Amino acid sequence: MVSSHTHVHGDSQRASGGVAHKHGALDEGNIPAPDTGVIYTCPMHPQVRASAPGSCPICGMALEPVLPTGAQERNVELESMSRRFWVGLALSIPLLMMTMGKMILPFDIDSAIDGLFSSAPHWMTTSWSQCIQALLATPVVLWGGWPFFERGWNSFVTRRLNMFSLIAVGVAAAYVFSVFALFFPDALPQAFRHGQELPLYFEAAAVIVTLVLLGQVLELRARSRTSSAIRDLLKLAPHTAVRIRPDGVEETVSLDAVVVGDILRVKPGTKIPVDGEVMEGSSSVDESMITGESIPAEKVSGSKVTGATVNQTGTFVMRAEKVGSDTLLARIVQMVADASRSRAPIQKLADQVSGWFVLAVLCIAVAAFLVWAVAGPTPALANALVVAISVLIIACPCALGLATPVSIIVGVGRGAQEGVLIKDAEALELMEKVDTVVVDKTGTLTEGKPRVQKVVAVHPGQESQILGYAASLEGASEHPLAQAITTFAKEAGATTSHVDTFDSLPGKGVTGKIGGHAASLGNARLMTDLSVDCGSVEHDTDRLREAGQTVMYLAIDGELAGYIGVADTVKGTTPEAVRQLKATGVRIVMLTGDNEVTARAVAASLVLDEVKAGVLPEDKYRHVQELQKSGRIVAMAGDGVNDAPALAQANVGIAMGTGADVAMNSARVVLVKGDLRGIARARSLSIATMKNIRQNLFFAFAYNAIGIPIAAGVLYPWLGILLSPIIASAAMALSSVSVIGNALRLRGVRT
Repeated sequence: MVSSHTHVHGDSQRASGGVAHKHGALDEGNIPAPDTGVIYTCPMHPQVRASAPGSCPICGMALEPVLPTGAQERNVELESMSRRFWVGLALSIPLLMMTMGKMILPFDIDSAIDGLFSSAPHWMTTSWSQCIQALLATPVVLWGGWPFFERGWNSFVTRRLNMFSLIAVGVAAAYVFSVFALFFPDALPQAFRHGQELPLYFEAAAVIVTLVLLGQVLELRARSRTSSAIRDLLKLAPHTAVRIRPDGVEETVSLDAVVVGDILRVKPGTKIPVDGEVMEGSSSVDESMITGESIPAEKVSGSKVTGATVNQTGTFVMRAEKVGSDTLLARIVQMVADASRSRAPIQKLADQVSGWFVLAVLCIAVAAFLVWAVAGPTPALANALVVAISVLIIACPCALGLATPVSIIVGVGRGAQEGVLIKDAEALELMEKVDTVVVDKTGTLTEGKPRVQKVVAVHPGQESQILGYAASLEGASEHPLAQAITTFAKEAGATTSHVDTFDSLPGKGVTGKIGGHAASLGNARLMTDLSVDCGSVEHDTDRLREAGQTVMYLAIDGELAGYIGVADTVKGTTPEAVRQLKATGVRIVMLTGDNEVTARAVAASLVLDEVKAGVLPEDKYRHVQELQKSGRIVAMAGDGVNDAPALAQANVGIAMGTGADVAMNSARVVLVKGDLRGIARARSLSIATMKNIRQNLFFAFAYNAIGIPIAAGVLYPWLGILLSPIIASAAMALSSVSVIGNALRLRGVRT
């Protein structure tokens, strides 16, 4: 017998920051599996941690790996339950035919079996048929049902009553009573008998165990599918990489052998091994597994690439920058796994009810037994036993406990497939309630990289020369505006020239000599200093500024030659994202440190509800607080270090995956590609998930509210209906499966 070290840790409380610890141990007994270093947890109680497969000491459910691996793990619990189920089924079918066959067969099966044997010995007080029933039922109950008895016993020892408490008591009552009746029939009161017929419930005990085993098999299979989103991502990760040694020789190495700084070659059709930067070559890369976008991304020298994405057409050489658990894929998997184990506030209701549920069911079963024993029809005690067993078996706290966590697991996994990483269950629940979205401008609404918007020459037709002069002057500068001009000139094929006597004038611009001509590029202040008249284009340049562009003038030999408009452009997906959010009644507020003119130009183009410009990081933080004090549920979206305080203060912080690490660490939702449409996706997913959870809770509450009274026999006085324990066990087994099946529908939800 292998001992599994299982500990129960108290949930971390966000409000107080306190952590309570409860340590307990569980000998998992019947599941012989070695300690592989994998950590296991309970889907209903994520605070439980164990070093090997086993059962939860709180609810008795089978533990599962905290973090699935890329390979299909061997599910020891599922194999064990499946084996027990098939043996139980093989023995239960003939047992059921022996006891119920007389209702469908044209002959008495008991008499037929007794006729196959010679007369019973004088010491036998029962028939051969009844003995065979005991022989068939015993291995099903004692071997097939042993995990349930073990978990039920643990629940009483630890005083944590659960589903297996009810199953163990119900099956044990039916089996032990039947064994007693078989060996000591004369000791039974007449109140247990119907005429001279001996009341045996071997078939009920065996079939109940078999049906519960079937429910466990179906549940374990369904639960294994809830983490398929994580497993599918992990399967896409490559196992090897082609490393280029310092001597230029290429070698294929295990992915584990790759370290930061290694130079790797990525060939067409292969997967990129780790996160890094392209050094040589170019290609298009399918990043759909990370971003959800089907259009391949073009990669050239200097481009960032992500591990496990698929290289398509070209070959390139890259430098490894992040390996192992630091890669984006590994961080995604870890965040999804952590989120799927976190607990949503709505789960508190189910937890509070489940805490008293089993005790209430035990009391109802005892009360039902007493009522039927005292006032029930003949045979009173036999009917009372049947009713009590039915009440115990039909109640299913498991369905109630699973209602929330399975939906959270599937919902978070679905979000990961769409490039929306939700770090905890509370964030997923809150997104549904968000009525105000606060956004930063640069890098969130906009690309975060200035781009040339317009090139104007005083003498039409000379735009290419204007661009060439400007790029030549800015060629050595690291300023973002300079980089925007040089990049645009390269894309446009403009000719650049050597610059002599170059001079940089901070806050104004640059000057130099190109081909013997004095050239100057800068703002209006520089042109004023150089006595260059810009009045002829003032009207046009003012319009560019109102549109949010920065204007740079080019003067050649003291005369205005033209001007260039540069702006940080709005992301192509931002207008659609804004429309989607506003269509759901969400108010959108922009907070930016940029100047008033540019900020209002961007806000006007997107039709935002409110804009505040020139704000500092602490101003963003305070403004979020003010919105919350006015009763708003606020989601804050940003990408920079300056956004971190506001992201942490917001009800839901949303970080751009293309932004700073501190922003992503402060946020509870990460949009992998930095696409604001992800906010709308996250909100749609939240609405769908919360609807699914409410459906599950309704099913669980309604099932127990209807099933338990029927099992107790409340319909018998009017309709003569007395629920068989076998029917009760079938209903119980299907209840958990129905809850999980409903949760799995989230895998196909459209966001």
